[in-house]
Amino acid sequence: MTALEPGSFLAELTPAERADLEARGRVREFDRGEALFIEGERSSWVAVLLKGRAKAFSYREHGGEALLAVRGPGALLGEVAAIDGLPRSATVAAMEPAQVLALTAEEFRAFLQAHGRVSILIMRMLCQRWRDADRKRVEFGMFDATGRVAQRLVELAERFGVPYDRVPSAAGAGGAPQSVRITLNLSQEELAGWVGASREAVSKALRTLRRRGWIETGRRRVIVHDLQALKRHAR
Repeated sequence: MTALEPGSFLAELTPAERADLEARGRVREFDRGEALFIEGERSSWVAVLLKGRAKAFSYREHGGEALLAVRGPGALLGEVAAIDGLPRSATVAAMEPAQVLALTAEEFRAFLQAHGRVSILIMRMLCQRWRDADRKRVEFGMFDATGRVAQRLVELAERFGVPYDRVPSAAGAGGAPQSVRITLNLSQEELAGWVGASREAVSKALRTLRRRGWIETGRRRVIVHDLQALKRHAR
């Protein structure tokens, strides 16, 4: 299985809790672009992401997607509908070939009843998501599109970044910061939906950041050359 994202649901379980969870569920495979959940539907099964990454989004009234979150291996998906029984609040789709552990709502609730500590863990995770949503709402009022793009690139670099050397022999020479390649393939449309801006505004923001030498971009590729500069701009 792919390495779990630090702090994810599955990474926080004890070996005994994880073994019990796996015994209750079954593994399912999803192709890139395939939906696990659809906004408004009343399905109530729960998924734990074992491999690949997924995005949660809503469709905008005038077309396009409003990207809400990106989840990595170990993430718990669909738990809210399983707990409150209401329709799905967002669509979740695989961003690359994905593998999940699937449990029915009844199986998931039985697991929670058997492991009280996990219920507290989920409460903490939900609180973290609510705080994150509040923070992003504040960002929309405080920062322009370039600032919001910088914030999301910082998040992506910290969560999905790997070291990248343009010239391996000169890496780190003179105290130069280590470049980071973001391994998540995010389109400009998806990034625009995440920061709440038009594709044109995001394209302009990326040009600005490239011109300053902080990032390098290609087709569905972003390399961050100065993460600290992005962080300063995102404050």
